[in-house]
Amino acid sequence: MDTNRVFKMSFAGVYPHYITKAEKKGRTKQEVDEVICWLTGYSPQALAKQIEEKKSLETFFGEAPTLHPNASKITGVICGVRIEEIEHPLMQKIRYMDKLVDELAKGRPMEKILRK
Repeated sequence: MDTNRVFKMSFAGVYPHYITKAEKKGRTKQEVDEVICWLTGYSPQALAKQIEEKKSLETFFGEAPTLHPNASKITGVICGVRIEEIEHPLMQKIRYMDKLVDELAKGRPMEKILRK
């Protein structure tokens, strides 16, 4: 996989796919926003601004206020790769976000998704 290409992808380009995936399974845009804000430390307003400004995934995570301290508890396989074994920190953060949206779409309770 060309990681450089992934890092340059616009968060605004990926975000609608997260919404669609969640909504197909009966979840809401607000729930997607909640898990992304939980992971990154963005407020809903700051998240909306990142989308509006079409920031790259690299910039999106680079400008994130703080990665949630429980993010390391996000484990499992995404795209055939164990998240906890991903060496590149940015790719791991992107996969954390993918995993949270997957768990949401699979109907997992929000308190478990947010590692409470």
